Amino acid sequence: MDIINEEAAQSSAELVLLFGGIIVIAIVAALFYKNYLSGLGNGITNTDLQNVNNKINDLSNKFS
Repeated sequence: MDIINEEAAQSSAELVLLFGGIIVIAIVAALFYKNYLSGLGNGITNTDLQNVNNKINDLSNKFS
């Protein structure tokens, strides 16, 4: 019966390592994605935002 317990412990350890690796990869991807998105904010101007709002309002009025 000791063999069964040892295999269960090894499986648990491998599962913990797998989840830990996935978490590390997700954190690294989030950091790269954050850096990517921070540079995009400068390209959006107030005029662009106003144009989008006007188009949405026009569609809303069209279907009302």
